[in-house]
Amino acid sequence: MDGSHGPDGALRRLPLPVTAAACAVVLACLSGCSGSPAVSAPARASAEAGAPVAPQDLESEYRRVIRDVLPSVVQIEGADGLGSGVVHDDRGHVVTNAHVVGGEREFKVTVATGGSSLGARLVAAYPDQDLAVIKLDSVPDGLRPARLADSSKVEVGQIVLAMGSPLGLSSSVTQGIVSAVGRTVSAGRSGGGTGATIANMVQTSAAINPGNSGGALVNLDGEVIGIPTLAATDPQIGGGAAPGIGFAIPSSTVRTIAGQIVRDGRVTDSGRAALDITGRTVVDDAFAPTGVAVVSAEEGGAAATAGLRAGDVITALDGAEITTITSLAEALASHAPGDRVRVGYLRGEERRTAEVTLGEI
Repeated sequence: MDGSHGPDGALRRLPLPVTAAACAVVLACLSGCSGSPAVSAPARASAEAGAPVAPQDLESEYRRVIRDVLPSVVQIEGADGLGSGVVHDDRGHVVTNAHVVGGEREFKVTVATGGSSLGARLVAAYPDQDLAVIKLDSVPDGLRPARLADSSKVEVGQIVLAMGSPLGLSSSVTQGIVSAVGRTVSAGRSGGGTGATIANMVQTSAAINPGNSGGALVNLDGEVIGIPTLAATDPQIGGGAAPGIGFAIPSSTVRTIAGQIVRDGRVTDSGRAALDITGRTVVDDAFAPTGVAVVSAEEGGAAATAGLRAGDVITALDGAEITTITSLAEALASHAPGDRVRVGYLRGEERRTAEVTLGEI
């Protein structure tokens, strides 16, 4: 159900808005193809007194966080390019993006401390959430797991640092703020993307470039609040980068998915809602998208149980207009398995509504 589809069902990147009210952007996957922030005691005292924080105090905070977290960020090299990863535990598990590992199973990993290169193998990838876990063949001394934050406590305006290997420049750090939270973002399969639609993403102004994927978005408490995954490009400037608009998978999602992969070797409970259908975007005579046609409905699945069948065209889900596969995936991303939703659809010329209890991907 994830991904952007053209009128003929072919996958392509669509200039759809990140949210209904946002400016149109295209989301480009950054595969490596080439609580309130903590402050120091003086800074905290100044803030409480209403005085500005001295630049040297903030600079010392940046340096402390970089010293603490950068050893937990690695560079991942496959046959087709470079990406980044975050050390998950002291047994050598590293979490990254599914689009970084692609279809490969063996990698070379460069750790920040000492810059040594180690072999690693894929444990499992979960493209629906664009996450994957690899495991180092040997665990070097001093390997430092990252600390994951509770991303539900992330607030707009927090200062954050993005760490990774943009354009192959290992151990690079950029700075920005949390620009928004709770974004639902879809990535096309073109350009190396997985076609995933991901809910609750953290939007940041920190510069994110190809190779940052799978790295760390870090708060000033030295905790990873997200895994940088996508950046926006602007179709009005020929698909060039839209400065200061990047997205990270929230750390709470990373903890859940990576934890299952490490424990069970696969994702056993995705928490992602599904209609249990195969669908395609329908267009009118002017090639404008008008809904999602049900190509097949899984027997015993959510849609089939509610009476939907092949040939029906879904046009709404709980009041949200559905015009494309992407808009359907984004609507589903805001729900959980077991939720009851109203699905509007066409059967021939007749408009119908069904109460559907959502399944799980």
